[in-house]
Amino acid sequence: MRVSLQPSYILHSRPYRDSSLILEVFCAEHGRLSLVSKGARRRSKGGSSVALLQPFIPLLLSFSGRSEMKTLTHVEPAGVAPQLRGERLFSGMYINELLMRLLHRHDPHPQLFANYGTALGELGDAEQVEVCLRRFELGLLDELGYGFSLAEDGLSGEAISEDGWYHFSPDCGLVAGVKGANPARPAYSGAELLLLSQGKYGGEARSVARRLMREVLSQYLGSEPLKSRDLFHGRSPQGGESQ
Repeated sequence: MRVSLQPSYILHSRPYRDSSLILEVFCAEHGRLSLVSKGARRRSKGGSSVALLQPFIPLLLSFSGRSEMKTLTHVEPAGVAPQLRGERLFSGMYINELLMRLLHRHDPHPQLFANYGTALGELGDAEQVEVCLRRFELGLLDELGYGFSLAEDGLSGEAISEDGWYHFSPDCGLVAGVKGANPARPAYSGAELLLLSQGKYGGEARSVARRLMREVLSQYLGSEPLKSRDLFHGRSPQGGESQ
């Protein structure tokens, strides 16, 4: 297998053997896969390519090999990386970790790849980081086949009632319920859900979106906590929370 100049992003990297790197990569046409960059750390003092082997940089990667792990043969920039600092950097790390945890290897998602590039750009520019994250999460769920409607009861098929309360069911999506009936099962206001369905994340709807998406994603992430979320909380003395 030989692939040339594939639009890609690096999600994560780690040292391998004495001087190489293992790269976890998200490609437009090949999905998530692992590449080994041989001698990358040995070339770090004088080589220019290693400086590109970082998350969030749009890249064109060439690689080859017959085994599960391919060998990186060429890298060049395909654009300018967004300037992510502070909360925006942690949010980018969070998105990368979601992809690492939820994407199957060698499963192409060209629309999700485009959504990812859009999300990175929005993290660099948008005033509302949370809105960017919620949009990406919803798009990710849709791409993976886990999407659900914010405007319709997934069990009855009826429209969400502004006066109603709803629970999330992994099998159906949002279903009618009663607020406070079960403390272990969060309830969400129909009025706020309808705002979210219209892309309106102001006021209390922002908090509802965060709580809802955390509950939904936990169904698919399993019991292991997200490292980026723990890191964000450990570095956020103001107590802000967007993930």
